[in-house]
Amino acid sequence: MELDPLLLARLQFALNISFHILFPTITIGLAWFLLYFRLRYTLSIDTNGKGDKQWEYAYYFWVKVFALTFALGVVSGVTMSFQFGTNWPGFMETAGNIAGPLLGYEVLTAFFLEASFLGIMLFGKQRVSNRTHLIATTLVAAGTTFSAFWILSLNSWMQTPTGFFMEDGQFQIDSWMEIIFNPSFPYRFFHMLAACLLTAAFLVAGISAYRCLRGVDGPATWRVMRTGIIVAAIVAPIQIFIGDLHGLNTLEHQPAKVAAMEAVWETENGAAFTLFGFPDEESRSTRAAIRIPYAASLVLTHELDGEVRGLNEFEGEHPPVAPVFWSFRIMLAVGFAMLLVSWWAAWTLLRNRDCSPMLLRVLSLMTYSGWVAVLAGWYVSEVGRQPWMIYGQLRIDEVVAAHGGGTVLTTLLAYAALYAFLLVSYIATLRILSLKPAQSLIDTNAGGAPQGGYSHG
Repeated sequence: MELDPLLLARLQFALNISFHILFPTITIGLAWFLLYFRLRYTLSIDTNGKGDKQWEYAYYFWVKVFALTFALGVVSGVTMSFQFGTNWPGFMETAGNIAGPLLGYEVLTAFFLEASFLGIMLFGKQRVSNRTHLIATTLVAAGTTFSAFWILSLNSWMQTPTGFFMEDGQFQIDSWMEIIFNPSFPYRFFHMLAACLLTAAFLVAGISAYRCLRGVDGPATWRVMRTGIIVAAIVAPIQIFIGDLHGLNTLEHQPAKVAAMEAVWETENGAAFTLFGFPDEESRSTRAAIRIPYAASLVLTHELDGEVRGLNEFEGEHPPVAPVFWSFRIMLAVGFAMLLVSWWAAWTLLRNRDCSPMLLRVLSLMTYSGWVAVLAGWYVSEVGRQPWMIYGQLRIDEVVAAHGGGTVLTTLLAYAALYAFLLVSYIATLRILSLKPAQSLIDTNAGGAPQGGYSHG
């Protein structure tokens, strides 16, 4: 069987970005949780200089999680950036004038900021003042958001390119403002920030719930869990609202992607929403479909008889339907599950009741639910852009490297094995940290920080 190097190159980049995105998704959201924990500790300091140690314990435990996650994000990010040169050299040759500076801005304004001040967060206990520590935490939180800003600006420009002109086969800058703040950027940026907050919220709530179930919890455990629950309950409906706005923007600028998301084969008014089905591109139909009449038109156009353009209008220029169709439904299902669980937990807290063992188990099971939703959403966005590298301007088959299929397959398998090992190791490390008994969490390390902990029994 002949190996398709283009397909393998796409799979390799998809693997790299799927692994990488797991970690910035946590650090971007978790950084703001750390700032909140530090602020709560700072505000609790009395005239004698004593503060509420529970918030400090919470802070130092989650700083360790942040540092571990940040390290994996950096390593996988460097590997992913190499992909542009090894597998997609035509992209940088053609669009390097735009992609290069935006990636450079991310390093200069975000990565250096995070990496520099993370050291203070990790080792600053009893070495710098609390004020300096608070400033460092603020800068790291800002740095993670700056990172998201630049990366999503580039990605959004690739989805909805503006502010450029072509000269000698290369993209040239006409307006940096139009490039950075392209039509899809605001929706994609805030949608991703909300996703990061939800991912971090369920991570802290899930790990805290797991500690409670295993009997190694303390007062700070419950504080952290309540914080995660409240953030999730507030952000989840906001995320749904932003997602709706993002969908309307996508319908305007990338109608082929929307047609694939909904498996709408022919342009129609009053299109139904397919809850479940099996898209078949050969027969141009969706088998075993369960549909809600008019729902797709209502959601996408806010009109019952609104027109939804079908895949028939994009022959040869639309993405593969099944992956986009299923990814979109997985994203929706997990998103609504996060909404229901967070509201259930928040309602329990508002009634001044302790979380039941059942609720704790559900929260524990939802620990990594944000990863599932983010990956599904990312597949909708990136697979839905196919066959374009830069939507409507540059196709992927025009920029792929001329490697043999065997070479790409070998590196793909090597990446897969390495990433599987790292992911299992990461989750196992978090499990080990979460099972530390309360007393061991009070011990201090050489820097004076509580050893791994946020419980104080």
